[in-house]
Amino acid sequence: MHSSAVFLIEFGCLILGLGLLGRLAGRFRFSPIPLYLLAGLAFGEGGLLPLGASEDFVAVGAEIGVILLLLMLGLEYTAADLVSNLRTHYTAGIVDAVLNALPGAALALLLGWGPVAAVVLAGVTWVSSSGVIAKVLGELGRLGNRETPAILSILVLEDLSMAVYLPIVTALLAGVSLAAGALTLAIALGVAALVLVLAVRFGRHVSRFVSSDDPEKLLLVVLGVTLVVAGVAQQLQVSAAVGAFLVGIALSGEVAEGAASLLAPLRDLFAAVFFVFFGLHTDPASIPPVLLPALALAAVTTATKIATGYWAARRAGIGPRGRWRAGGTLVARGEFSIVIAGLAVTSGIEPSLGPLATAYVLILVLLGPLTARWTEPLATRLTGRRARRRRVGAAGPAARVPSGAHETIEGQDTVGRA
Repeated sequence: MHSSAVFLIEFGCLILGLGLLGRLAGRFRFSPIPLYLLAGLAFGEGGLLPLGASEDFVAVGAEIGVILLLLMLGLEYTAADLVSNLRTHYTAGIVDAVLNALPGAALALLLGWGPVAAVVLAGVTWVSSSGVIAKVLGELGRLGNRETPAILSILVLEDLSMAVYLPIVTALLAGVSLAAGALTLAIALGVAALVLVLAVRFGRHVSRFVSSDDPEKLLLVVLGVTLVVAGVAQQLQVSAAVGAFLVGIALSGEVAEGAASLLAPLRDLFAAVFFVFFGLHTDPASIPPVLLPALALAAVTTATKIATGYWAARRAGIGPRGRWRAGGTLVARGEFSIVIAGLAVTSGIEPSLGPLATAYVLILVLLGPLTARWTEPLATRLTGRRARRRRVGAAGPAARVPSGAHETIEGQDTVGRA
């Protein structure tokens, strides 16, 4: 009875604290993810007030949080959307992977962590945070901008790539043989392809089976199917997260919309628990030694993400200002980076990888909304100054034009092209 009371008090305080942190983040209009990670650091081993009785429950809640994050992500896309994005924007996905995965892999190898850690850190630096970016786009009123489809196409391709990447990482971390790893990957690709085919051809029938006018029944059926599929996927050494993602893709129409609205509060609750759980397993004292590498990695991958967005928007015919907005918006990392790092922490391949990933995500989840807002104005100002200097240098002092005239011309150009 005493341990039950302690559990209720500890877990209740944890949830209350997360709610207050979320409210604080909302007041200052930034993502609550860094605050959740800091809360985990504060209440974990080596923190200010380590938790005891509720840690096992938090571990289960964290696993459910990952499943719900991926399920909700899958509900946002249809199989047709994914196939269309693969056909149209696959080159942008390749550029994104090369520019942003290589810095993480290179740093892991430079630090002497080995090839497996290099593959893991490559994933941490590769994938942008869909949740943070979607929120930033809404707050800045850019959902209808011309560059937004280019941003979303990259996010969709990253999410779809995880269906292949996560089973590979899971197999590598488990230390399986080459043959077993190839079998795991083949199963993952086969399951993903099968689900996509079923979703394209029989998606209406699947949604009709799950559909219910009663919100309670719809919630229970969707959640139950997701957990079962996630468990089966994990049993096959694929990934519970990938299984949940594929369930979300298989559902469409009104069923997907209804399930998303019902599951959103659960997703937010358990996702917060997941971020706390990751922080619980990171000793705060282990972060200072990896802070400089995390800052260097954040600086490099901020530049590579901006370059990725700029290139993708330029390829889509977007004007210069829209290109810079696209690049700055993609900088934030978040949920997927922590999911990938969490797999590595659980396997224990490299003790410093978890603290480095935590510091890295903390930096970029705070920096991301700022780059989304200020990359374009700063780039426009710098390029405008350089253009004026070139014009003045080429034509001499007599060619100088009042600054207001230049601003008018540049403003018209922006409206016409971006």
